[in-house]
Amino acid sequence: MFQLVLLSNQKHIDVGNLSLSAELMGLPKDIPISIRQTCLMGGKQTGSRLITLTVGDSVVRIVPTRGMAVLDVVRKNVAGEDIRFGWDSPVKEVVHPSFIHQEASGGIGWLDGFNEMIVRCGYQWAGHPGQDGDEFLTLHGRIQNTPADEVILEVEQEPPYRVTLRGRVDEKRFKFTNFELQTALSLTPDEPYLLVEDTLTNKGSYPREYQAIYHNNFAQPILEKGAQLHVPIAELSPFNDYAVGGLSDWNQMPAPTKDFDEMVFNIRPLSDENGFSHALLHNASGRCGIEVSYQTDTLPVLTVWKNTDTVEQGYVVGIEPGTSFAYNRSYQRGLGLVPTIDAGESKHFVVRFGLLTNEAQVKASVANITQLQSTQAAQVLSTPIVRFGES
Repeated sequence: MFQLVLLSNQKHIDVGNLSLSAELMGLPKDIPISIRQTCLMGGKQTGSRLITLTVGDSVVRIVPTRGMAVLDVVRKNVAGEDIRFGWDSPVKEVVHPSFIHQEASGGIGWLDGFNEMIVRCGYQWAGHPGQDGDEFLTLHGRIQNTPADEVILEVEQEPPYRVTLRGRVDEKRFKFTNFELQTALSLTPDEPYLLVEDTLTNKGSYPREYQAIYHNNFAQPILEKGAQLHVPIAELSPFNDYAVGGLSDWNQMPAPTKDFDEMVFNIRPLSDENGFSHALLHNASGRCGIEVSYQTDTLPVLTVWKNTDTVEQGYVVGIEPGTSFAYNRSYQRGLGLVPTIDAGESKHFVVRFGLLTNEAQVKASVANITQLQSTQAAQVLSTPIVRFGES
């Protein structure tokens, strides 16, 4: 096993700018694996780090300074064409957390840095900003704007040559929260999968509420007019009254549409025999798609964020497994969606991304979801499950 510590406060290590080939990591030189770390400069990305992993046909960009977020992934199809998994936010920089003021504009300052494919929301809270008792909660929690420590690269030196990037992100506040998140992202050269495994541990002495939403975001070339979303559903409901108008075609994607705003849908998904559920978004031709699979014992619900506004505003769809929907925490206790983590307890979250670049892969995913849906009829609620102003 090749191991390299990229950043460690405890060991006083910071390698800064770095580039390593397979040969320098003790692998056969023809194995398509390499790593590059870049210290970014200029504007609001001053101080940010960007780690680029090239593993087989996939290039993954990770931002350790933003909670180990994944900026995007590019994977080649059989024709050698690049398929990008991610989106184009109006925010172009990899914004360092020091430039984010989450309390701004009524608690939505989090949006000033929002542009990644994989965004963790939590863990003390997630969801919309607003008051919860005596506490004002900002949008989607603090973890995304917390730099990681103990960032470590591991590469297996024998087949399948799995590459794993680890990091630790702490969410701590005197008298309130003592959370530690251990993240692990891994992939192999020969498989079209990116695996995210996170472990949240309560290092404190008392039980605490927690929430987690994996805010995964996708646009062109997968998102386009005629693109479709497939999800095995136990229950589907509109997030609010505006989304009621989109229930009839909630999983059909339009072209970029001015003044579309955002429509959000709540899903209680069906799970397979292994305890996983799956969501697939594929383009109009069905030749490429993203499959989001997630373990439902700790991520029991799914939010679909349909933000098909203009390209300039951010044309994007979010596929978001979570402990909770995107409502403010105050609305979700009554839904049974604000879990508790005991003192010393750990919760494990698993999300796997299928980077599908051919029609056969897409068809197989559709067939799997269709089979899962055949076990139970979907219940579609015509009104929101939460009425704002009614905690």
